[in-house]
Amino acid sequence: PVFVLNGPNLNLLGTREPEIYGTTTLADIEALCRQTADTLGVSIVFEQTNHEGALVELIHQAGEKGSAIVINPAAYTHTSIALLDAIKGVDVPAIEVHLSQPVAREAFRAVSYVSLAAAGTISGLGARGYELGIRAAVQLAQARAK
Repeated sequence: PVFVLNGPNLNLLGTREPEIYGTTTLADIEALCRQTADTLGVSIVFEQTNHEGALVELIHQAGEKGSAIVINPAAYTHTSIALLDAIKGVDVPAIEVHLSQPVAREAFRAVSYVSLAAAGTISGLGARGYELGIRAAVQLAQARAK
């Protein structure tokens, strides 16, 4: 499966800062991801956690049981060397996704530790970024399998 992993506060989508994140909920995003995966003939594991260590563990699971990772690390993007090391430590491609355009916001959001290990980053396209992320992750995983 492709592991679609979501970091802190994304469980609040739909009500949290709708002027930045819109009104799409995490459940809406999960439905879009499942529909995309079905179209591509792959399965997904969709998870959200507010805890950095739990996200590290999910990355480890993706390395053991998955073919690729699509990750929205949320605020951990800018702070977590642990996520960087976890992604570098597993042998599956990772695509970083952000609903907003972090570099167009506060200056501290311009730094992404996750980008240092991700195969690519999709940002600023709202929920559609997840769909594109899954498509890219599947293509990368298939190319690696050949």
